[in-house]
Amino acid sequence: MDQTAQTMIDNLHKNTGRSLEEWVQIVRAKNFGKHGEIIKFLKEEHSFTHGFANLVAHKARESDAGSATDTNDLVTQQYTGKEHFKPLYNELIRFTQKLGSDVEVAPKNAYVSLRRKKQFAIFQPATKTRFEVQLNLKGEPEHGVLQEIAKANAMCSHKIDLANAAELTDEVYSWIRQAYERAG
Repeated sequence: MDQTAQTMIDNLHKNTGRSLEEWVQIVRAKNFGKHGEIIKFLKEEHSFTHGFANLVAHKARESDAGSATDTNDLVTQQYTGKEHFKPLYNELIRFTQKLGSDVEVAPKNAYVSLRRKKQFAIFQPATKTRFEVQLNLKGEPEHGVLQEIAKANAMCSHKIDLANAAELTDEVYSWIRQAYERAG
């Protein structure tokens, strides 16, 4: 388990007085069908922040990367039906790993998170025709291929949409490098 996840689990117990395992039992006893239902329940009934509710929801449904026996399987699953994006993903991973020895590649169910001291990018085959590079570049205005995310999540503020590896330009690499540098 990575340090970030362990810190969240430790803080969950400190903040609520219950362990992750206890919260998972509570949620499973409710027999929720959807991830969003668990989030809503924990936020409304137990005053959870989104981050803690999301952690418990993923653990209860075993949909987090930590529940996977092999994280390579998560990447393979992401590209099922979207195999044409795999060369693009491979090139992006190759590039980011050359940025520094501190790059952590953390596959999740739907995307791959890239972290340094904090998350700086997400690589995701969003649809069958669109690959997203999401970046943590808070405060940066839109420019060229860089678009602000209308409803930015806590970690990524911008995205670059790509259709294939031929669209990996110097501009794309420059934005990824900037996000990496800011995360140090």
